[in-house]
Amino acid sequence: MLPYHPSSEIRGTYSKSLEGRKIVLGVSGGVAVYKAVDVARELIRRSADVYVVMSSEASKLISPQLFEWATGNEVYVEFKGEVGHVALSRTCDAMVITPATANTIAKLASGVADTSVTLTALNFIGLRKPLLIVPSMHLAMYQAPQIVESISKLKAYGVRILEPLIEGVRAKLPEVDDIVLNAETLVLRGSDLKGVKILVTAGPTREFLDPVRFLTNASSGRMGVAIAREAFFREASVTLVHGPMEDSLIPKYFKTVKVVTTEEMLNAVVNELRNDTYHAVVLAGAPSDFKFREVSKVKIDSNIGLLNLTLEPTPKISKEIRKVFNGLVVGFAAETVRGNVEELKARARSKLVERGFDLIVANDVARPDIGFASEYDEVLILGADGFEKYISKTRKDLIAREILDIVKKALGR
Repeated sequence: MLPYHPSSEIRGTYSKSLEGRKIVLGVSGGVAVYKAVDVARELIRRSADVYVVMSSEASKLISPQLFEWATGNEVYVEFKGEVGHVALSRTCDAMVITPATANTIAKLASGVADTSVTLTALNFIGLRKPLLIVPSMHLAMYQAPQIVESISKLKAYGVRILEPLIEGVRAKLPEVDDIVLNAETLVLRGSDLKGVKILVTAGPTREFLDPVRFLTNASSGRMGVAIAREAFFREASVTLVHGPMEDSLIPKYFKTVKVVTTEEMLNAVVNELRNDTYHAVVLAGAPSDFKFREVSKVKIDSNIGLLNLTLEPTPKISKEIRKVFNGLVVGFAAETVRGNVEELKARARSKLVERGFDLIVANDVARPDIGFASEYDEVLILGADGFEKYISKTRKDLIAREILDIVKKALGR
């Protein structure tokens, strides 16, 4: 790293999660090569040191100087006889290849080391160090038996594959944020939730007054999605049951079930628990607590004047699932205690006992800087066994990681 480099201005601006970690970014010659620059920058924003190795084909599509600007480190297209691949594989914590072309994947599966990317990656495989491969190519090529077999071989060698997004005739590179989170969890947690099956709820529900008006809340679903994504990238099997949310927030790489009303969310959760074996349920969703006693089949005329409405409670999902599920249940409690931590603790403890939770995550939604629709939160986690942890204001994806660490321990993993 140079004494000063522009990359230092973004270092750690997202989080310090990868501080002290060194990651090799392997870039092969696919049309999605330009996204690798964003991957490098996002890793640096999480405090990682990034070292780039490029195939000669990749260097024809994008200049190595751009990666040197992005990272502040020397970029390797050819090692020129020195043992740079050995030094990188021994001193760095993980390697990410994005985009990974069919050519690169086939070479790695066959042990061919004729580019700086494959040479370095084979060293990582030999050292049993974390290696993430992100394929990107034409769909027909991705589905070719040789590539399918090569990917299967690499998985057997302990390599993690982030599956591409299938759109039309293309197997596209996933979103940069997904690549970075996968790399981050691979470095920090590995596959520590492999073999665990988790059901997560997220987002609000809607209770309709008429075909166009409904009762809901301000939940964005971000916390539940963060937990589901973190669990998936730690290799848990994940199902996400979610209410109405922004399409861009909904992951495309594991099972999701979309619902609208609280009753639909309850039925979806119960159906999953009856028909599959789950180890844990994380109720991060915010289903409406009330619904209208009478629902109009047509839009109510706004000129009607005074309108008297009666609300009645909806079923409590947390109580109903205990009739069909005896595993670990994590509840959530959104309270308005205006900074009173002791009051938050008292309310959370009461709900923990009343609803039979094993763990509860409580937050103060009266604060405008955290909670609903925010990227940040500050939570209190209580356990039925007396466990207690307060997490100060931080990003929801980092809170999700800590919640799953606690879930893992509670499951005896």
